Amino acid sequence: MILKGFILVPDADLPAVREELRNHIYLTLQEEGCLVFEVSEDEKNINRFNVYEEFSDSRSFELHQERVRNSNWAKVSKNVERNYQSELVK
Repeated sequence: MILKGFILVPDADLPAVREELRNHIYLTLQEEGCLVFEVSEDEKNINRFNVYEEFSDSRSFELHQERVRNSNWAKVSKNVERNYQSELVK
């Protein structure tokens, strides 16, 4: 399962998102089935963060989503606009 795209963070939420992002990446990389998890600030737009995720299968991705729903990341990123495309890899 591959997910790629970007998030747009409102100005007011930038400090909290930046502060929690490192922890969010760390926790995600510890998850079983997480192969790649990259989130980086866009060079031209400070409100945009580019996202690329790879999970070994759909179930691993679903478990990731479950964990995130109850995380601090969910709280600090609740106002973020998400723009993703996903694809299954066989």
